[in-house]
Amino acid sequence: MIVGLLLTVLAFVVLYFTVPNPQVFNRAIEEIFVTNDFTQQTDLRLLEVLAQSGSLFEGSLALYSKIIFTLFFVVFTVIVICVALVLNNIEMRKQFKSLQDTSFNARSIELLRSENSVQINGDLIQLTASNIETLGVLMECSLDGEYVSGLQLESIVSGKSEAECDDNSGAMRIKRLRDNLGGQIIATKLIRHVPSKGYQINSPKGTIRLG
Repeated sequence: MIVGLLLTVLAFVVLYFTVPNPQVFNRAIEEIFVTNDFTQQTDLRLLEVLAQSGSLFEGSLALYSKIIFTLFFVVFTVIVICVALVLNNIEMRKQFKSLQDTSFNARSIELLRSENSVQINGDLIQLTASNIETLGVLMECSLDGEYVSGLQLESIVSGKSEAECDDNSGAMRIKRLRDNLGGQIIATKLIRHVPSKGYQINSPKGTIRLG
């Protein structure tokens, strides 16, 4: 947008200063009148026609200059409006993203094992059996005020010892759970991750219920 504005200004300046000056033509006609003694009617008529042509030429250039100014004003206005719209759109996107990041609040979360689903703020979300097991472990740890690492999560869900598990498998279970929860905001806000501690449900203990 800025480049377009600069190019428009440059084009206007070039056009404006390259427009011929009609006064040069008129002064040339006056000089012919002064330096020559015309007596023939034909010569005088020719000079009169030239003088009239100069006046017409001057009027045409004045109109041409007005057209250039008008076009420049229109283009300049359009570019300014476009820049304003782009900046406004960027600002609105930032505000919308900020609103999204802060709008979700888990007021209640209930795990319904028998239905393979979870109810978050009254909304029922269907999950797989594996997702239910993963979410159940997270909710139990959250009720105890504890975090669970990917390694611990994999060990609890799979029933294997931690020596037989790895952290990546637990992290993959969390990823699948987040994917099935649907909205990115819900998934990232509901399941909190602290690198030095692990995963936890981001909701007060009183709002968590295991069914």
